[in-house]
Amino acid sequence: MSDSSPLSDPLLRVEGLTTRFRTDDGTLLAVEDVSFDVERGETVCLVGESGSGKTVASESITRLIEEPPGEIAGGAVRFDGRDLLSASESELRAVRGGRIAHVFQNPRGALNPVYTIGWQLIEAVRLHADVPKDRARARAIDLLDRVGIPDPGGRIDDYPHELSGGQTQRVAIAMALAGEPDLLIADEPTTALDVTTQAQVLDLLEEIQSEFGMAVLFVTHDLGVVAEIADRVVVLYAGSVMERGGVFDVFGRPSHPYTRALLDSVPGGRGVSRDTGASTPHSPPIRDALSTPP
Repeated sequence: MSDSSPLSDPLLRVEGLTTRFRTDDGTLLAVEDVSFDVERGETVCLVGESGSGKTVASESITRLIEEPPGEIAGGAVRFDGRDLLSASESELRAVRGGRIAHVFQNPRGALNPVYTIGWQLIEAVRLHADVPKDRARARAIDLLDRVGIPDPGGRIDDYPHELSGGQTQRVAIAMALAGEPDLLIADEPTTALDVTTQAQVLDLLEEIQSEFGMAVLFVTHDLGVVAEIADRVVVLYAGSVMERGGVFDVFGRPSHPYTRALLDSVPGGRGVSRDTGASTPHSPPIRDALSTPP
C-alpha cells in the first residue's frame, strides 16, 4: 500500500525525521531518516521493541523533545500542509492539543495530583475555546461521560488519586479530546493497565475515532493490538524504519528479517489474544488472523 494518496496530501507527512541527544558519552542518534504518512481518518501503528525510537519519533512531531539535550537535526513534519519543524512557538501552540493531541504512557503523570480532574478538563476546554466557565464545565462533564466515567457529574470534582488506573487513562483521553483534534497520537496508552481495561480502552479509542473521524498514530510494541486496530504499520529498529505498509501485507508477508523476527518472538506460536493480553495456545497466529481482510 502506498504511503500517500494520489488525490490529496496526507494529513501528516513525516519526511527524513532525524532526532539526536547530546550526552556525556557523545551524541546519541535516537531517530534517523524516519518517513511515514498518516491519512485522514486512518490508524497507523509505530511498532518496535523498547528503545527502537517510537516515542522519540512521535514526540518529535509536535516538538515535545526537550532541547537541549535533544535536537531535531533534520527532516520535515508536514501537518495539513504546514511544516511544524519550522513553525513558530505560537503557531505550534495552536496545533498542540487542538489539532494534534497526545495520550501518553503514564496517565497519572499527565495529570496534576493537586487539582481535580474537573479543574484540569475545564482548563483544557477553555484553552481551545473562548467559553465561560459554566459552559466549559458542562463540556468537561460531557467528555467524562463520553469516555465512560460513571456518574461524571459527581466524579468531576475527584482528584486523580481517587480514580483507578483505567479511569485515569479515560480522563487523559477526555483531555486529549477537549480540542477536538484531527490527529491523536497515543503512546502505549494501555501498557500500565490490566488486560480487561486494556481491551476497554482500545474499544473506546475505536469508537471515538469512528465518531469524530480522527486519524490515530498508535505507538506500541504489542503486535496483537496492531493486528486488531492498524490500517498501516511502520516498523522501527534502532531509530530507523525497517518496513512499512498495510497491516495485512506487513504481518502476512513480512519482507524484512527484523519484522519476521518480531513476529517469531511472540510466544505460543505467534498468537496474541487481546482478551487475555498474552499469547495462548488457543489464539490464532497473527499472520493467520490477517491472512484474509474482513
